[in-house]
Amino acid sequence: MESYGEILKNTRESKNIDIDAVVSQTTISRKYIEALENEKDSDFPGEPYFIGFLKNYCEYLGIESAELLKLYHAKKIQEAPVPVQLLEKKRSKYLVPVIVLSSTLAFIITAVCVSVFVLIPKYKAKKAEELAYINTPTTYVINYELSAEEIETAFGSEKYSVISPVETLNKRVYKGDQIVIAKKDGDIRLVVSDTLGKLVIKTPSGSQVISLTEERLLDVDGDGRSELVVYLSEIDNNNEKNGAEIRLFTKDENLLSASETDINEIETVQTALLNTPRQKVIHESNRAYPFSVEVSFRGPCLFRYSPDRQDYIENFYKSGEQVSQTTNNGIRLWMSNSNALAIKVVADTSRIDLPVGAAGAVSVEEIKWVRDTDGKYKLVVVTLD
Repeated sequence: MESYGEILKNTRESKNIDIDAVVSQTTISRKYIEALENEKDSDFPGEPYFIGFLKNYCEYLGIESAELLKLYHAKKIQEAPVPVQLLEKKRSKYLVPVIVLSSTLAFIITAVCVSVFVLIPKYKAKKAEELAYINTPTTYVINYELSAEEIETAFGSEKYSVISPVETLNKRVYKGDQIVIAKKDGDIRLVVSDTLGKLVIKTPSGSQVISLTEERLLDVDGDGRSELVVYLSEIDNNNEKNGAEIRLFTKDENLLSASETDINEIETVQTALLNTPRQKVIHESNRAYPFSVEVSFRGPCLFRYSPDRQDYIENFYKSGEQVSQTTNNGIRLWMSNSNALAIKVVADTSRIDLPVGAAGAVSVEEIKWVRDTDGKYKLVVVTLD
C-alpha cells in the first residue's frame, strides 16, 4: 500500500505539475511541499500546521484528505515506542488484594488529575492553535493591471491568492478574509465581516447581506454599476468559524475588457417583426452596448454558447454551477434541458429574467441587439429551430 507521501508525489507527477507550480498556486512554501511528499512531519512547527497544509495540498490535487490523514495516523502509531508497562515483568498473582485495590484507586485518581490539570489544557491549546491557523485571514486578489512584482510588493506580507478577472472563485471564506480588486489607480477592498447564518461583506459603498442560495450583484465602488456576482451556496447557522462557501465572478463589461458594440454589425428590423412569439423585446435603449448573460443550473444540462459569432463553447453542467459571459453584439445559446437552468440578462442597470422551457426540452435561443426603424436599439430574444 502506498504511503501518504507517495500518493501526493505520484498524483502531482501524474498530472505533470512541478513543485514550483504548486508553490505558486497554493502559497505553500517549497519546504513544506517537499516535507509532505517525503513524510517529514517533524519539519512543521506543530501537528495543526501539518494537518492544515496536508488538507490544502490534497484539495489542490483533488485527493480525499481523510484517507491520507488515516495513513498519516497509522504511520505515527507504528513509529510510537512500545509502552514501558509491556516490558515490565508481571506482578505475582499472589499479591494481597488490598494492595491491588489501593494501586487501582491511586491510578484512577492520578489519571483524573492528569486529565484535569495537563491533558485538557493541552487539548484546548492545540484546538486553539489549529483554529488560529485555519482562520488566518486570506486575501483573494482579483488582478486586472498589476504585474507579479507589483502584487508581491503590495501583498507580500499577507497570505494571498491571485486570480484573474475571467476566473470563477469557488472558495470557503471566513470572517476577516478580503477580496481585493487590484488596479493601478487604487485597490478596492471587500471584507468578509460575518459568516453566521448570513454572509456579510463590507464594501466601500456599504455592507452587503447575502442569504443562503442567494445570488447578489455587488456595486463595490458606489458608481451605480455592478462589478461582481456572489452566490452563497453553504453557511452555518450555529458557528461562524465554519465560514461560508461562495462562488464569485466578475460581471462588469469594462473590467473584463469587452470591446465596444459594433453598430455596423447590428441588423435593422421592422417594428412589426418585434414582440412576436419568436422574437421578443426584453430591453431598449438609445445606444447599443455590451451586455452580460448569467446562467445558473439547477439540474444536469448540456449547455453550449457562442458569443459574437465565435466558436461554440460547450460543457456539461450540474446543479449549483454557473456560467457568466459578457458579449458585445449578441450571443447564441443551445440547451439540452432548458428547464434545468435560469437565465438572466444584465444590460446597463437592468436585470431581466428569461422564461425557461419544459423539462427535457431542447431549445436554441439568440440574444442580440437590433435597430428598429425608429432609430432605437432593442435587445431581443429570438427562438430558433
